[in-house]
Amino acid sequence: MKRINYILFAMLLFTAVSCRKEFLEKNPQGELSEEQVQTQDGVEAALTGAYSLLNGNTNGTWGNYASGPSQWLLGEVTSDNAHKGSDNGDQPNMNLLERHSPTSTNDNLSVMWTRCFEGVQRCNNTLRLLAAVQAAPSGQFSAARATEIQAEARLLRGHYYFFLARAFKNVPLITETTTEAVVDNTADIYPQIVADLQFAVENLPDASPRGQVGRVNKVAAQAYLGKVLLYQKNYAEALPLFNAVIASRPNITTLSFTDNFDILKENGPESIFAVQHSVGADGSGGDNGNVGDMLNFPYGNGLPITCCGFFQPTLDLANSFKVNAQGLPYLENNAYRENPYISDLGLSLPQKAAYQVDRTLRIDPRMDYTLGRRGVPYRDWGLMGGDSWIRESSNGGPFVTMKNSIEASQITTGTGPGNTNITGLNVNLIRLGDVYLMAAECEVELGNLTRALELVNNIRTRAGRLPAKVVGGAPIANYVVSLYPSFPNAAYARNAVRFERRLELALEGHRFYDLVRWGVLKPTLESYFAFEGGYFSYLRGIVIDPADEYFPIPQEQIDRSNQVLKQNPGY
Repeated sequence: MKRINYILFAMLLFTAVSCRKEFLEKNPQGELSEEQVQTQDGVEAALTGAYSLLNGNTNGTWGNYASGPSQWLLGEVTSDNAHKGSDNGDQPNMNLLERHSPTSTNDNLSVMWTRCFEGVQRCNNTLRLLAAVQAAPSGQFSAARATEIQAEARLLRGHYYFFLARAFKNVPLITETTTEAVVDNTADIYPQIVADLQFAVENLPDASPRGQVGRVNKVAAQAYLGKVLLYQKNYAEALPLFNAVIASRPNITTLSFTDNFDILKENGPESIFAVQHSVGADGSGGDNGNVGDMLNFPYGNGLPITCCGFFQPTLDLANSFKVNAQGLPYLENNAYRENPYISDLGLSLPQKAAYQVDRTLRIDPRMDYTLGRRGVPYRDWGLMGGDSWIRESSNGGPFVTMKNSIEASQITTGTGPGNTNITGLNVNLIRLGDVYLMAAECEVELGNLTRALELVNNIRTRAGRLPAKVVGGAPIANYVVSLYPSFPNAAYARNAVRFERRLELALEGHRFYDLVRWGVLKPTLESYFAFEGGYFSYLRGIVIDPADEYFPIPQEQIDRSNQVLKQNPGY
């Protein structure tokens, strides 16, 4: 089966469906008592419900922007990579996130909190129900399948809690054994996340359970545990896990960068842990699609998808793809900002009418496979048309995002009925390029610069093989990607790995969280605001405080807990 077809569960206690040989292809018929679902089918249905929250959606399609697996809003718009886009009056609470001035009543934060905790609850329900079935006098799972289910549920719980910990830091820990009605948010939840992922590593098979694409396996568990350990700076423990993942897959130089963002190439060898999206007759009309990214397409008449002009790449990100005469990134002192490339931003109407793209611009080709810019082919849509594709360039800039989009030729089968802005494109939570760079980061911190150099250069070798974008029979830019000849010292290597991570994973939801864990959020963003604010007045003068490394606990959750939950410092 190509993808998991998710069903959305309303679970006050447990909800069950009867499962046929295909994974999740029947809609829930009703809500049953706990006793009625203490069966193998009930457990499998509860586990499926835990998977279903990976797309951040509980019901309907609108409003899941902050909880989407791409983390475009909390992971990118809050960084130096992306503007909210659209116009200033649309989704004003997103403006506050971009400017790092959210309040505890921001609806996007409430969505993130509630969706992730619904995922945690579904994992806990699965584990409790499994224990009841296994304790019954008959009808138990085999020991192997019971352990496998437990491992699947615990990995998913680790994922939901990791998303919560990155965003909010201080969150209540609730497991299947918790009996308290209200739990405070003073405990460190990372030990539980590590324990859950370690159990998954030890008990998941190499292949996806039940032979169904989309279920987590041992490789996904290794990558995820390594990532969490990396966030805790446990480099020596994380590195063997990353190396095991790398050894399980072909060398990345042999894999296609664009396959990661192609609806027809999903679940390929680079995909380590992907959220499976489905649209059409077997995808419940869009609820199981990529609803988190539904706003993030170009905006204009006659385009294949016309909603809604959000999530626009920054000038700073675009310029970071420039390379020097040696074909390497401008690593030092933000030199990539010199003589900045801004496309047609700020030109008069006559100047825009006469605009010609600069073919001499020396750039990494990943730029034109990450963002759309005027005069350059955008997928199979044609040449990106500048302002005619943008809702308000004075607010969001001259660029549009690309990785979350699909080909025009794929829209009939790859989008929801009547909702072309809801696609079936999977979102990779972890892909092999991410793992290579996390491993390189560990090698730098452990003093193994030669290995770090090899890993980074593998990523750059693959990037250099991207086909040039061509207009009129000639490349539309001077595409150059060279390999680093050496990493002379740890400081240089660290900077190179971090810069490569920005280029390779741009707009995939990592950037803000990377800046926080590296301890460089304040200097990076204040420098960025000083640069980008020269073009967008709403970004001028922003100061980053320690509180900005996390988001405020939603006030409604504090109120519902009768003040047991405590607000994060600074809010």
